[in-house]
Amino acid sequence: MASRISELVIDCADPELLARFWSDVLGYVELDRDDDGIEIGPPGGFGGLQPTLILSRSSDPRRGKLPLHIDVNPVDRDQDAELERLLALGARPADVGQTGDESWHVLADPEGNEFCLLRRRLEP
Repeated sequence: MASRISELVIDCADPELLARFWSDVLGYVELDRDDDGIEIGPPGGFGGLQPTLILSRSSDPRRGKLPLHIDVNPVDRDQDAELERLLALGARPADVGQTGDESWHVLADPEGNEFCLLRRRLEP
């Protein structure tokens, strides 16, 4: 028996802001909340093939580049259209030393966490 990732926990200053952003990006819904944070996930809830995100309130300052980042793929449009949509939601371009010849775009969420928009379109 193998394991699989069921949840990703992201420490953040503003769980409300990031819950709205990542729910819009991924088509997720709010699953749970408490004083420390918000859990969002696919409409089917926890335990499916897609991991949930727990946006956990933290006042600890971020120190440099995160050792883990999220990659996303478009599912119902091409990469250029998805890039436009993500930028309209509040993502912004991020420079992590890329050359400009990459097939992906490096972006940052509203709190500056880097993520990549890949080219390959996935089935919804």
